[in-house]
This record gives sequence, C-alpha cells and structure tokens, in this order.
Amino acid sequence: MPKLPHVSGAVAIRALERLGFVKIRQSGSHLIMRRGSKGCVVPMHSEIKAGTLAGVLRQADVSPEEFITAL
Repeated sequence: MPKLPHVSGAVAIRALERLGFVKIRQSGSHLIMRRGSKGCVVPMHSEIKAGTLAGVLRQADVSPEEFITAL
C-alpha cells in the first residue's frame, strides 16, 4: 500500500469528485459525499492527516492507489 499524502479537505474532495462522488450536504466543517450506496464524510481542514484520510477512503470503498491516481 502506498503512503498516503497529506492533502487539504478541498483537494480530497476534488479527487473524490473525479472518482464519481457527489456532494450531498455539509454540516459545519464536514462534507458528506456519496457514490451509489457508498458514502463518506470529508473534514474540511487545511490538512487531513494520513490516518483520517485512510478512514475516509475506507468509508468510500476507494483504494489508496485509486485516490492517488485521481489527485
């Protein structure tokens, strides 16, 4: 598994949109995205830590390789 980069919330959202996710709603500093039956909650922080990003990708059922390619 490749090492996940430190990215901002906006960059992570752009990459997930390239993978087919759409913005559903936002509650405070967290954005909810969905693709089919899979969804994820992306924090709108200036930098998302690697462990948090791994959790978001697990929720979204996206592999780290797919995510890095979409960046």
